[in-house]
Amino acid sequence: MAIKRDIIKAGEYEWFYREANPQGHSDRLPIVFLHGLIAPSYSWREVMPGMAEVGFRSIAPDWIGTGNSQIPERLDFPYTAEALTQELGQFLDALELDQFSLVVQGYSGAFGLKYALEHKDRIERLAILNAPISGQDKLPFKISQLGIPLIGDALVQDFRLPDKILEGGGGYRVEDKDMNVYRNPWLDSSDGGRALHAMIRNLKLPQLGADIEQGLKTWRKPLLLAWGDRDPWLPVAKAQATAKAFPGAEFIALEEVGHYPQEDWHEKVIEALSVFLRRSV
Repeated sequence: MAIKRDIIKAGEYEWFYREANPQGHSDRLPIVFLHGLIAPSYSWREVMPGMAEVGFRSIAPDWIGTGNSQIPERLDFPYTAEALTQELGQFLDALELDQFSLVVQGYSGAFGLKYALEHKDRIERLAILNAPISGQDKLPFKISQLGIPLIGDALVQDFRLPDKILEGGGGYRVEDKDMNVYRNPWLDSSDGGRALHAMIRNLKLPQLGADIEQGLKTWRKPLLLAWGDRDPWLPVAKAQATAKAFPGAEFIALEEVGHYPQEDWHEKVIEALSVFLRRSV
């Protein structure tokens, strides 16, 4: 099933996004997929057609400052959780997505969780794949150092950075043709690296994670946590223990899967999401 690539102006900025649509009419609400650090919407390339095949319109944007979306200069855009969450709302409004299910992954998926907790009326179901859910969650040093002044400014310009992060997050080798797509933003311009540096420097993960943890304790809609059990940065045992405080949450350990489940083993992600999103409530 083909994936459409498109750009839409939302507020001040242009968002790049991918979209896969089911064949024929479907009454199912759409799914919005939000990616983690260093893994733009391309990382959902296998999951989206799989979900479209079972009747879900699937939409995956590149966050502002990443991939093929607009990359504002750091002096013009703060790259904070608040700013990125606000811009996400503009994107969803531009696509006229009033009701949808949300799937988030990774550290920048935390911005999507912040949005969901602030706009519960728009989210039908929420699925979390290896993203911060606690005030105790931390960035690994290989990522946190990217936000250090001067040092980080240099490190984020290494075109091999996607190799180090994507393959370091799970131990699987990413095929060359796919890794070339992840490397392209670094080869084309230094803008994406500068935006990544600002995003990590402004992440303030302890407070953001604590807010997410408290918010999920009051979540009353269907909630799935599907966790790669080989994630070296957000351990599955810790995530499962934290999730016990979330009312009605379903927890699934994805065996032999790392920090980027959609990249490591997309079939397991499709299976988990298909069951969760089609289940009667």
